[in-house]
Amino acid sequence: MQISDDLFLGPAVGPNPLFGSDGNPAPMSQGVGPMGRVFIWDVVPLTLQAAGLASSQNPASGGSFTLTAGTGVTRVTLPSGALGYVLDVPRCVTITAAGANTATYQVQGYDLYGQPMTQNLAAPSTSTVATTKAFKIVTAIVNLNTTAGLNNLTAGFNDKLGLPVRVTDVCYVVSIKWATTLADAAGTFVVADVTSPATVSTTDVRGCYTPASAADGTRRLIACIAIPAIGSGPQATRIGAYGVTQV
Repeated sequence: MQISDDLFLGPAVGPNPLFGSDGNPAPMSQGVGPMGRVFIWDVVPLTLQAAGLASSQNPASGGSFTLTAGTGVTRVTLPSGALGYVLDVPRCVTITAAGANTATYQVQGYDLYGQPMTQNLAAPSTSTVATTKAFKIVTAIVNLNTTAGLNNLTAGFNDKLGLPVRVTDVCYVVSIKWATTLADAAGTFVVADVTSPATVSTTDVRGCYTPASAADGTRRLIACIAIPAIGSGPQATRIGAYGVTQV
């Protein structure tokens, strides 16, 4: 064993980002590993885009937004053959309306590890509403109501970023640096939702973080996250490291 070798704790199976080489989601049921006791989260998120997924439109009852790959979004063909719109990092999805609306919408897609997820959003009325789950891929945004959308709706994403591992207490964040500043950045942390089973209304299964200032594609976020024994070690579980099963 070399000094430079990492110490692997727990079974040597872990999720791959997005989809595996066989086109299937990451094997989230097979345990955790290799993983050390800390996770370094290092991202440079792009500027938020209120219309990054869909420009001005009004989906009919039961209809879907016509999605587009705006700034910071990449359109891909998924293993299923469906189109997916990939965000730069896992982020919360937004819908903005210039006036009153009564239609509820459902955002559909996948998380960082290729696990399917959905969330329902209340109607935006001269406002912006946002998911509390962070999506890596969006496949559809559907109007669930009997009324059509009104007042030129757009869909995009904000600066609320999805964590790569489950954080159930902010104290597990050993340090968090933002935008070349040595001091820790407060920002806004939302811990993982441990509700099981998850639903279309629960929040993110790993947690989210919003930086203290706007992302702009140059500001770097580096967080050192301590992994508890349930997430890395002989008794580690997939839920302990990556959260309950997505819905």
